[in-house]
Amino acid sequence: MVDVAEHVYDDDPARGHPDVRTRLAGVNYFLLGNGLIQAAVQHAPRGEGTALGLLIMDPDRLRKKRDALTMHPAFGLETSVVHLVTSTSDVSPLLSALAVAWQPDAPVPTVVASWGARGFTVQERFYCPSASRARLAREVTITNRSTELQVGWLRTSVPDSTVMPRIFVKPGARMRVWLVYDLDAATGGLRLTAAATDPTEADAHTAWAGLADVRFDEPALDHLFRASRAQLPAAVSARGRLDGSIWQYNREWVRDQACIALALTQLGCRRVAVTMLRRLATEFVTAEGATLDSSEVRSRDDVELDQNGVLLYVLGEYVAWTGDVALVADLWDRIVAIAEYPLRPEFRHGPSGMLSGSREFWERHAAHGIEPGLEMVYQMFVSLGLASAARLARQLGREPEAQRWEASAGGLRDAMGAHPIYALCDARGIIKRRTLEGPVQETISASPGSGLPSGVPLASEQPHLLNPDTCCVLPIAFGMVDAGAPVSLATLAAIESLWNQAWEGGGYGRYHVSSEPDSPGAWPFASVFVARALVEAGDSARVWRILRWLAATHGSASGAWFEFNGPRIAPPFPQVGIIPWTWAELVLLLIHHVLGVRPDADGIRVRPRLLAGMRGVDARIPVRDGWLRLELRADPTAPAESSFLIPYQTGDMTLVARVRTLP
Repeated sequence: MVDVAEHVYDDDPARGHPDVRTRLAGVNYFLLGNGLIQAAVQHAPRGEGTALGLLIMDPDRLRKKRDALTMHPAFGLETSVVHLVTSTSDVSPLLSALAVAWQPDAPVPTVVASWGARGFTVQERFYCPSASRARLAREVTITNRSTELQVGWLRTSVPDSTVMPRIFVKPGARMRVWLVYDLDAATGGLRLTAAATDPTEADAHTAWAGLADVRFDEPALDHLFRASRAQLPAAVSARGRLDGSIWQYNREWVRDQACIALALTQLGCRRVAVTMLRRLATEFVTAEGATLDSSEVRSRDDVELDQNGVLLYVLGEYVAWTGDVALVADLWDRIVAIAEYPLRPEFRHGPSGMLSGSREFWERHAAHGIEPGLEMVYQMFVSLGLASAARLARQLGREPEAQRWEASAGGLRDAMGAHPIYALCDARGIIKRRTLEGPVQETISASPGSGLPSGVPLASEQPHLLNPDTCCVLPIAFGMVDAGAPVSLATLAAIESLWNQAWEGGGYGRYHVSSEPDSPGAWPFASVFVARALVEAGDSARVWRILRWLAATHGSASGAWFEFNGPRIAPPFPQVGIIPWTWAELVLLLIHHVLGVRPDADGIRVRPRLLAGMRGVDARIPVRDGWLRLELRADPTAPAESSFLIPYQTGDMTLVARVRTLP
């Protein structure tokens, strides 16, 4: 059984400077990085914490926010602030005159902070100037708005080091200084220097120019895509390390990272994606084929079998997008272990032929009241993964394995959808879980030793409902069931009750709030699960509702969302962090579903599903050895369903088409 102590953390947000807290009033974090260094620009506009703070981290060392290299033990991020010091004044950003945003169309992701005070206007630009050095640049442009010569110093610090370059600015003139932060990964030390010239290197521009570029005619969609494109690669270290929720868990999951590797593949970050996939297959899978979650090896009852399926599915998609069969060939022994592990007799439920366990998708377990049973997502992802593994086996000429896995994938899919007693659907649509005896597990009750603090819904006396659950839309999003089928429509109707359950402002909870062992709140990445399924079902109105909520909710200015919106009882729970999976889900939503880009054996299948109200989209996406260029324009006279097959070729592959939008 999972040790309940695993859920207990000691990071008390009430201890220390306010900047050690992740959740500050109105805060936005803008994440930057190149795999060798990671930074977050903190904009806290409501007087809680440092208004414009700079956090610098080593992406290979997963740590709490309070452990950032620029966090002073007594002064928090105050020492990271830029001050302009003259004989008569010491000025720094004021809340009333501070604006922070992404710089549009910058050649590398760049955060711009603008502020002014006492005769000065200041613009700060934060970016990674190199793709091969652990370096962050901070360009400071100072404009003298007074009628007098301004002479003095610019001052800022990192712990144990302060720089004070001279400033000399004539009336109406401006000067520019670059602050350069270099991380020594071997020692964990941070060095700060000042420079008079831009430290940008050509490889930085080259690296970002090789990524997908998508331009919608809708500002909200453009912001969601660009924020995800900028920050998802920044979340991953050069050797593939990734915190499941930045500053929160300091742990890693196969499921999360595989989904992120898929999104990085679609963006064109192939080097990072292959590094992650190779690391997952070799370091996060045991010799027997069991996957790690939360950086832990689990027992038979608590292993998360869906992770095997997710990893196999993503490996198949990686090969489809890149043509890189060599990776699969090199990892074949591990792939066999990953595919065979869920098929072991100890997981097989004899009466149904499905897979059993005592852990569920969101990681509740026996202490939370999860009974031994059949989890829908385990059947679904293992089936998808085995089908992908079968296709890979055929590509490598391994027909016996292909036939066995193909048959197992079909058996799980058929049992899940049509078994006369154990099918994981009913009048409500797709359901989450059945017990080993057959009834749907409708409720859970936490055990006395669960360690739940008072105040969370699962610790209350009310019934704790398991259904509905947003994971039930995943078969629709992944195309395992027809989005227009009655079971899908019933599922999407049932999920509607999860919107705005015990809060205001929008967003879906991950499941019925009464069974929440944490605090009530809307979950951004679970909400995007629903959006993906709704695009397939052709429901533009509800998709727009989700996307406009994301574009306006907490963290929307930077496009870096917390794991969920709501209070967090910390400790014993960790402080809430920024979850990279949300960026991955948005990339998949926009590229796979809205643009409909789906590489297959014969070429690139493009099945656009533009949302109602969209006028068009222009995209440039790296696929195989070329670039797929899309120019899609909305046309109400176009066929209701448009699908195009573009043969693979080196160089540009172009599709110019008029398509009908979804209703």
